Amino acid sequence: MTDTDGPEPDDVAAEPGPTEAPEPTGRASAIRPFLLTAGRVAGGGTAPPLPVEAQVVATSDGLSSLRTLAFERHDIVAACRRPQSVAELAAQLRLHLNVVRVLAEDLCTAGHLSVHVPDARTVQDISVLRRVIDGLRAVPDSRGTLRDSS
Repeated sequence: MTDTDGPEPDDVAAEPGPTEAPEPTGRASAIRPFLLTAGRVAGGGTAPPLPVEAQVVATSDGLSSLRTLAFERHDIVAACRRPQSVAELAAQLRLHLNVVRVLAEDLCTAGHLSVHVPDARTVQDISVLRRVIDGLRAVPDSRGTLRDSS
């Protein structure tokens, strides 16, 4: 084959072309979730995983040790300067929910995070749900009109 005939089929597969997608740059997309959690699906073992509505906030010890934390653990503690739910944290950091659950439990055990799990009776109280629904209905839409309360 001459130089004008083009590359061999094997050469095309070996070299990335200009139309191929670039390598992922984010840690979350390049590393499998089970590697981040060492294969664990719950941090404590026998305890159930953190509820998605559990509020997490960085402790003063956690904030002072940010320099020593690596990768996702650092990102979680840094993002928890204000309280937020486990679900919000996972969405904000673009990490799998179960990864955030496991790492948050680990960080809590190490004293870097404080976790506040809502009272189960409050979560199951229908009056709380009714107040949330009523509150959402009271929020005006983009035109400034209230939603139908029926």
